[in-house]
Amino acid sequence: MGLVGGEPLMKVTWTDPVTGSNGFLVVHSLVSGLATGGTRMRAGCTMEEVEHLARGMARKTAVFELPVGGAKGGIDCDPKDPQAKGVLRRYLQAMRPWLDAHWVTAEDLGVPQHLIDDAFEELGMHQSYHAAIRRSPDVERTLRRVRAGLNAPVPGGLLLGDVVGGYGVAQCCLGVVHARDWAAEETTVAVQGVGTMGGGAAFYLHEAGLKVVAMADAAGTLYHPDGLDVPTLLEARDRFGEIDRDQVPAGVELLPRDAVLSQEVDVLIPAAVSFAIGTDRVPDVAARVIVEAANNPVTPEAEELLATRGIPVIPDFVANAGAAAWAWWLLLGRVDADPVLSFQVLREEMLAKIPLLLAAWDTEGHTPRDAALMLAEQRTEQNRVAEESGEALLSIP
Repeated sequence: MGLVGGEPLMKVTWTDPVTGSNGFLVVHSLVSGLATGGTRMRAGCTMEEVEHLARGMARKTAVFELPVGGAKGGIDCDPKDPQAKGVLRRYLQAMRPWLDAHWVTAEDLGVPQHLIDDAFEELGMHQSYHAAIRRSPDVERTLRRVRAGLNAPVPGGLLLGDVVGGYGVAQCCLGVVHARDWAAEETTVAVQGVGTMGGGAAFYLHEAGLKVVAMADAAGTLYHPDGLDVPTLLEARDRFGEIDRDQVPAGVELLPRDAVLSQEVDVLIPAAVSFAIGTDRVPDVAARVIVEAANNPVTPEAEELLATRGIPVIPDFVANAGAAAWAWWLLLGRVDADPVLSFQVLREEMLAKIPLLLAAWDTEGHTPRDAALMLAEQRTEQNRVAEESGEALLSIP
């Protein structure tokens, strides 16, 4: 099984016989014989990157008490390459033994869910959650539930499967607000990134009455001290995910891209790229709390320095785990195609966890990351004991 911070169980490197592209699979841990984690595709993807992300998935599943281990897939290929779809299909074919029995995968950077599901369909596995679905006593019913949940419409014309991750980040932030007893309407937020996670978090925080005063995309930072009109700005995104500056309302300041990181706000949400906040940026950070929506946006060294300044960082494997946790609740039948139920469960889970992490910070001096890792290790040990005693941890209805 392995501890959440230990060495991975298995690492595989694959070379595409057609293009020469490399692909990687890291299974960090197995619980009930299963591991979960998305498949990403980007030029420059490395084994080290995939291994790090697999460890993060193991932490997510442990913190959210899911009966499954962590894994990750990655392909070193530009997703815009005309041959990318073929590379993905051949990669999945090569990983078929794991996908058939042990590895539950899903969309990730450069690989939308519909594309990975199409490839699974071509390979006769129907859907990317195949390894778990095939354990159900009624495979067709479980498959229908999963597809219905992923494709359930939510207000705004989007799908539940696309927004649940950003919603989870928003609920994480609201957990901070509640734990700190801040008034929502007076709480200010800055968001770096306006994609699925950043844009979704900004939207739901705006809906909850918080003031999102700064949002940054690749072209720069948009700022208004009284709060931005988040829905309008998100509607103005172009096909490259950037906000059309011609559609920005009057009165909004246009600032440099990195200015979002130095705003005097209650909550800063880095939701764009890894390592956005290194030690060189720490003196500029003026937020009271950082919530990691991207994977590893704060370097370990920077997080240590932020702690000395009294700025806690809610780690990525808690803050951005909503989508992964929700997918498993869908598989396990805890939620279904009703967005209201899904949002309720995710809200309750986040609001239960975040106060614990901040309490450990306030009373014991543990960083939220260390506190969350202690929770993950406890759950991992519980799983190990249960499996050794022959207890069935996983039941797919």
